Formats: sequence, structure tokens, C-alpha cells
Amino acid sequence: MRKKKNLLPRMERCAALQIKDPIAHRGHWRELMPEARELRVELGCGKGRFTAGTAAAEPDVLFVAVEMVPDAMVVAMERCAAEGLLNVRFIDANANILPEFFALGEVDRIYINFCDPWPTKRHAKRRLTHGNFLKLYRKVLKDGGQIHFKTDNAPLFAWSVEEIPQFGFTLSEVTDDLHANGAVGVMTDYEAKFHELGTPIHRLVATMTPWEEPEEE
Repeated sequence: MRKKKNLLPRMERCAALQIKDPIAHRGHWRELMPEARELRVELGCGKGRFTAGTAAAEPDVLFVAVEMVPDAMVVAMERCAAEGLLNVRFIDANANILPEFFALGEVDRIYINFCDPWPTKRHAKRRLTHGNFLKLYRKVLKDGGQIHFKTDNAPLFAWSVEEIPQFGFTLSEVTDDLHANGAVGVMTDYEAKFHELGTPIHRLVATMTPWEEPEEE
């Protein structure tokens, strides 16, 4: 991601969309939009094509986009501001502290789109579908809440299909070629590029079920 010119002024122009102190909103996110039927969180929104498209399609849902790279987030915020979207907020943060921002059962859905695959075995714990992260998601998702996961990386997807059910999630809508019969749903910027190149897109939905962590032997 190239460094954006005039990043700070551009961020300031979109300040209404950014939550500077997300910890203060823990347990109170819906106060930003009392009429929202759901609260959904996107991990790693990038330049915001998916964020803006999904928020525009479902104006009665409150979306919170989490992004660690300000140069990407500012583009996403500008996108949403240009479209006049009132149901999106942005957080500059890391997914590993999600429970500091959201209370138990506060989130209805989590989107994980095209995250870093961390292909080497020694980096497996950094994958956003690793059990350590799944246990964090369980702390913020409501009963029956969902994770919607998309990736172009076949090895990561195959690994995730094995990993996710071990932490109390039931898989559905599992596919290795989401757009085989034509474009489905809102795409991210990466996804659109991969789709044009003919790269298959993998997707699944994971629904949280009751689960107790096994005791260590």
C-alpha cells in the first residue's frame, strides 16, 4: 500500500466515520444506530469496496470496519462518505483485541475477507481463522452468530475448513468456486481482480454453536 498524500487532512475530512476510542463504545455500539437490526464487524476492510457495497445494500445494519493500515482505511472512509452512507464506522486496530471493543454477544456477524494466509506452519497462529482468534470471536458473537470467510488461497481455505469446526462452529455454504456461475454478492477490490483473472474464490459461513473448551491434559 503506497503512502497516501495528505493522509492526515484526508482522515480529518472523514472524521465522522472513524471511532477514535472504540473501547468507550464497548457494549454501546447500537446507540450509534438504535434502529439497526444487526451489528456486523469486518476484519481488514482494505479500500472498502466490500464495506461500502454491503452497507449500501443493507442500510438497516450497522457495520464496523476494522483496518490496521491508515492508507487503506482512508480510501474506504472516503468511499463511504462519497456515497453518503450513515451506517458505517471505522476502527484503526488489530483483530487480536476485539473483545476490548465489543461486549459478550454484541456482534451478529464477522466478515473475514482475503486475510493474510501466513503460509508457513510457524506463522499459523497469525491466521485469522486460527483457533486463538476463533476463541476471541466467540467472546463477541451472539449465540448463533456467524463468520463469513472468503479467500483466494486454497491451502488456507482447506486448513480453515478443518480448524473452524474444532472451536464450536458449524460450517455451511462451503464452496471452492463462489463465482463459478456468475458473480455472487459484493466483491472486495482484491476479489474483483482475482475474479477477472479467473482465480477461484473460496467461501464459507461458520455459525457459532454451544461449546466448551477442552481441558488441557
